[in-house]
Amino acid sequence: MSRIAFLVAGEGVERVELTEPWKAVEKAGHEPVLVSPDSGEVQTFDHLAAAEKLPVDMIVGDASVDEFDALVLPGGVANPDALRRDTKAVAFVKDFVASGKPVAAICHAPWTLIEADVVRGRTLTSWPSLQTDLRNAGATWVDRELATDSNLITSRNPDDLPAFSEALLKTLG
Repeated sequence: MSRIAFLVAGEGVERVELTEPWKAVEKAGHEPVLVSPDSGEVQTFDHLAAAEKLPVDMIVGDASVDEFDALVLPGGVANPDALRRDTKAVAFVKDFVASGKPVAAICHAPWTLIEADVVRGRTLTSWPSLQTDLRNAGATWVDRELATDSNLITSRNPDDLPAFSEALLKTLG
């Protein structure tokens, strides 16, 4: 059984981009762990409408890459924007990518990868509005449901969740 970190900010995460991969990980027999900069709960969203609150399992400042087998970065506009301003979250992402373990980011989540300075020379996809940001950070942006480049797995939006979750699970064996 693998432990998978799901890193999200305290609010602004797109609910389905968190809950669908989470369910896929659980169904495959792995352990998902909700990691956030602060303890308590995270507020998920359905687009711009507040949805359910979910309990945080671990604070990112207390988390170690060694404790996990993969990292999932759900999207939502506000979520990765908040994470990229949190130095401990950015360091965790940077260390995770450097470890060679799988890192799966969907929709707006590649903003956090940009902030961690881990996209240069890599091929990624994302929500279309991030393509200039990714190119300016040295990545090649592609418009397809799934882009995998070494240990990075990226998808564009909730419609791509089946391919995104399948690619993540495939890396876990």
